[in-house]
Amino acid sequence: MSTVMLSQITVKDPEKFQDYLGKSKSVAGRYGAELLYAGQVQDVLHGTPVAHRMIVMVRFPDRAALRGWFDDPEYKAIVPLREAASDQVLVAYSDAS
Repeated sequence: MSTVMLSQITVKDPEKFQDYLGKSKSVAGRYGAELLYAGQVQDVLHGTPVAHRMIVMVRFPDRAALRGWFDDPEYKAIVPLREAASDQVLVAYSDAS
């Protein structure tokens, strides 16, 4: 069963963020990650406005692949870059059944 990761993002340093994205994509690709969507908040139609202004949705083949990426030593090495470049909330979702 596929797993989707939703990342809610506020970019603090655009240059560092682009560096982080490139490095993260390289590692995630080894785990079968597929970018589904990346975009910025346009309008809040209902409810409380979100704190983060950007989202990225990535599908992994399964939960094990997502955890493999997240726990990969090469990804762990770029976590300080992620934190310097952005504030993020990473959440995993499984198919609703």
